[in-house]
Formats: sequence, structure tokens, C-alpha cells
Amino acid sequence: MYEYLAEFIGSAIFVYVVLATGNPLAIGGTLALVLLLTQNVSGGHINPAISIVMGSIDKLPISEIIPYALSQVFGGLVALEVYKRFKLN
Repeated sequence: MYEYLAEFIGSAIFVYVVLATGNPLAIGGTLALVLLLTQNVSGGHINPAISIVMGSIDKLPISEIIPYALSQVFGGLVALEVYKRFKLN
């Protein structure tokens, strides 16, 4: 269960920074930080495409692909909602 939470929070943070800043340095730094913080908990996928690839090369059990992807997509949707509600403009 912690791995899904890690993917959810990591995806939410990453997508929020992408939406809020658009700054390539901030985006790259955030991605590096999120991957570093989640790699030991969940593998640090943060992206459904990465989870699918990891499942296809047997680095992630096939039964885990859908829960991982849903966690990541919902994290992104939460980030979008937070951004829309709290943007300064």
C-alpha cells in the first residue's frame, strides 16, 4: 500500500511543479528529487508508461501495473485540481 501512496504523492508533486512553473530546471530538479525519494519505496516510476514498461520486462508484477498507473493518474489529477483552485492569476 505504501508504494501506491508514494507513486500518488510523487506524481502529484511532479505534475504540480510542471503546471505551476513551466521552468525546465525546476521540472528536472523536481523529477530527480521525486525519483530519489520514491525509488526505495515503489521503484520511482511516477509515470504510467514507465510502469507498463517495467511490467513488460518483469521488473514489476503484471498485477501491479493497474494499481500503479491509477495511483499515478489520480496523483496528476489531484495536482491539476490543486493548481486550478490555488493559482495566483
